[in-house]
Amino acid sequence: MDFGFDQRTEELRETLLDFMETHVYPAEPVFHHQLASLPDPWAWDSAPVVQELRDAARGRGLWNLFLPGEEGAGLTNLQYAPLAEISGRSLHLAPPAMNCAAPDTGNIEVLHMFGTEAQKKEWLEPLLEGEIRSAFAMTEPDVASSDATNIQLSIVRDGDDYVLNGRKWWITGAMNPNCQIFIVMGKTDPAAERHRQQSMILVPRDTPGLEVVRGMHVLGYDDHEHGGHAELRFSDVRVPASSLIGEEGGGFAMAQARLGPGRIHHCMRAIGTAERAIELMCARVDERVAFGRQLSEQGVIRDWIAESRVRLEQLRLLVLKTAWLMDTVGNKGAHTEIQAIKISTPSTVQWILDKAVQAHGAGGLSQDFPLASMFAGVRTLRLVDGPDEVHKNALAKAEIARQRSTREAR
Repeated sequence: MDFGFDQRTEELRETLLDFMETHVYPAEPVFHHQLASLPDPWAWDSAPVVQELRDAARGRGLWNLFLPGEEGAGLTNLQYAPLAEISGRSLHLAPPAMNCAAPDTGNIEVLHMFGTEAQKKEWLEPLLEGEIRSAFAMTEPDVASSDATNIQLSIVRDGDDYVLNGRKWWITGAMNPNCQIFIVMGKTDPAAERHRQQSMILVPRDTPGLEVVRGMHVLGYDDHEHGGHAELRFSDVRVPASSLIGEEGGGFAMAQARLGPGRIHHCMRAIGTAERAIELMCARVDERVAFGRQLSEQGVIRDWIAESRVRLEQLRLLVLKTAWLMDTVGNKGAHTEIQAIKISTPSTVQWILDKAVQAHGAGGLSQDFPLASMFAGVRTLRLVDGPDEVHKNALAKAEIARQRSTREAR
């Protein structure tokens, strides 16, 4: 086993670490000040410092790192993993600075894999250039969306058009007026086989009948730093038939293709979030005194720090193994490991953040430190791209079948 980085990864790591120190971290207070001054705070990417960061990132070759092939940086998942981790240390600035922020990354992958040439020209190219934002509309308020086959939004063919009716919610980025295109998943044939009822279709923001109803709050945060999470209503929304992505009935398969890389990207970035939390915790306990001793000398604090380091190193190795498998045997071959990291990452990072908040006392709950916001964001990962329980059930089902097959083969 070789646990070192190859030359290109190491060069990009050094460049990115320098970019974080010289540009991203100093920009954090500037961003929050500019955000508060914007006429529309949902349009977070209109803050001047964001464009400055994007220009600087492009100049350093830190652009579209997530996307393989000529359109992106040509990195493997294993090469991208340590870079995504570093970006997770400043989740609201570093990924968008490099055009590596969700949900745009997943939407770019969908258009890259399944879009027509016309769709790529109209929507993929400006997304790759960072000129517009996008959203992925799958989750619905009226059904258990943990089972994606439950979705009810209707997509009905009417001559040369499709007509959409239904509701969506928790649609990340949709509150941002710079979000110009929605990839919407709905049902085109309710009578078809269960996993062939769904399709994906492109809906521009200004299409009549598409209403952004409200922004959703996450543990009290409106998350305007990421363009918010919106509830949407589709009332006789009419788009040309050419807006369909792929074929009718292909929506579920495309969603799975989109969510695999998305899940590991979330996990990579969450590791960086945890690393920053450990740094903040160690700095805090070194400078605070209680009952005559520094907090860093207290046994319970040292236990938190030791456990945080051990748990995070275990998690990192599992994520790197998953990235390697995705590169070598494909996403399908790495399915079990993708499920494993989706289960383990949010809970592990949430545990570390909880200890970091506790070490900061009441300050850890406040806006003076990033920990409370980090905690709210990481807690959502136990639901985003499928709740823990769905992944545990699927993983256990596959494990039981594998063990049964092994026994029967003896």
